[in-house]
Amino acid sequence: MFEGLTESLSKALRNIRGVGKLTESNMSEALDEVRRALLAADVHFKVAREFVERVKAECVGREVIKSVTPSQQIVKIINDELVKLLGEGDSGLSAVLPLKIMMVGLHGSGKTTTSAKLASLLKKKGRVPALIACDVYRPAAIDQLEALGREAGVRVYSDRSDKNVPSMASRLSGEALADGANALIFDTAGRLQIDEPLIREIVDLKSTVGPSEVLLVADAALGQEAVNVAKAFNEAVKLTGVALAKLDGDARGGAALSIKSVSGAPIKFIGVGEKISDLDVFHPDRMAQRILGMGDVVSLVEKAQETMDLAEAEKMAEKMRKADFNLEDFLSQIRQMKKMGSLGGIMKMIPGLSSLPSGFDSKAESEMKRTEAIILSMTPSERRNPNILNARRRMRIANGSGTKVSDVNTLIKKYEGMRKVMKMFKGGRGMREMSRAMSSMKGRNPFGR
Repeated sequence: MFEGLTESLSKALRNIRGVGKLTESNMSEALDEVRRALLAADVHFKVAREFVERVKAECVGREVIKSVTPSQQIVKIINDELVKLLGEGDSGLSAVLPLKIMMVGLHGSGKTTTSAKLASLLKKKGRVPALIACDVYRPAAIDQLEALGREAGVRVYSDRSDKNVPSMASRLSGEALADGANALIFDTAGRLQIDEPLIREIVDLKSTVGPSEVLLVADAALGQEAVNVAKAFNEAVKLTGVALAKLDGDARGGAALSIKSVSGAPIKFIGVGEKISDLDVFHPDRMAQRILGMGDVVSLVEKAQETMDLAEAEKMAEKMRKADFNLEDFLSQIRQMKKMGSLGGIMKMIPGLSSLPSGFDSKAESEMKRTEAIILSMTPSERRNPNILNARRRMRIANGSGTKVSDVNTLIKKYEGMRKVMKMFKGGRGMREMSRAMSSMKGRNPFGR
């Protein structure tokens, strides 16, 4: 999402390398580039202007610290200002029990899907969530929520015959609480635009159920319009936060950078994919680092801890130590990685990889899928003992996976190279031989060509 902004900011910061002191004159051109980059990312013009002014005030006149370059120093200043812009401080949910969350937003913003994702996230955190269907107007809205509830393993409470939303929501929430729920999520109706009936209904609903959180679900692709929507809803029901949906798309990032400053409502959650598990808690400091191309190692580790099987990982480590690693194990590792999300999303969290050439992540993703297809086309005995893969077997595997024999041969060569490296670890033959083996693999994709 922020690729364009990251690239533009990097270009702006390159313009001040080599100077000994940050002055108004040598900062002028760089900050103009920063402002243009923010505007190009669809950041609200007032927010962009104020951001540049704050950075300038922090930079001008500062002596460059001896151990860092001017560009490193300004990166630190810009990082700090980005954190403030995105909403520094704790933006977690209320600790009051039962937790009541009212989800509001326009039609098509992803409100129902985000409600189910939030319920799934709360369930992982040990809460007992329940979804309350309050959209009685949109065709199949309740059906959609019930389907998502089943996927998330969360109970959905609904009444298709009652059109009095506030009283119905109050009654259904009472049933949910009686059944043991301690986190209620109210999926309200949306409109194509903000109108009087919509505002009146959510105001009455808030007054009746008394939510501890009112979250706006905003489509990140709306850009500055998402900011205007947040401002309008905030004036009506006093938002406590925003869930920014579809952050994995091709939106330019303006909504994320502008929404807190203009509306006063902090971003609390971000949608990063289509799966029910693809909702993350928003961390301003981590997002600022990703925008500046510094990755997000903390989030990567957290995602790994959530998705990786510790016992399986220890078992795999032992196999690698003994050089007893076969293609069945390789397939298991690919599937573990896929649980963490898209390869492109993982790469953006690794420092330095966000600046890889455009399309590199999609190519690597494609190679990983090809590798998985090839291994799945093998028999269990072939995966466990690739030495039996003669020409006839390789032809069969290529036909079964929709690939070429050369693709199968490439995978086997990669596997054999990995085995050689593992045997060096096992035998302790020194770093020189290992380095030589690694050099032969340098620049190649580990999943294919």
